[in-house]
Amino acid sequence: MTDDIWKRDEIESPCVKICVVHPEARICTGCLRSIDEITQWSRMAPEARREVMAVLPERRALIQKRRGGRAARMASKG
Repeated sequence: MTDDIWKRDEIESPCVKICVVHPEARICTGCLRSIDEITQWSRMAPEARREVMAVLPERRALIQKRRGGRAARMASKG
């Protein structure tokens, strides 16, 4: 028999234990949350967590912009 007291309906944290804040986008490169969202996560209402989770996939593009690679570095040296 399972104990229903210990069941929780909370959304799991999107944390993947890669905690590095992108210097320009100001979001964690692992979970894509802002510092404020990370700090408030345990106190957020389930609805607020769902809203954050819904927009996380869109944020991936903020940290995946190409910087030009080697060609851009070589051009800036010349």
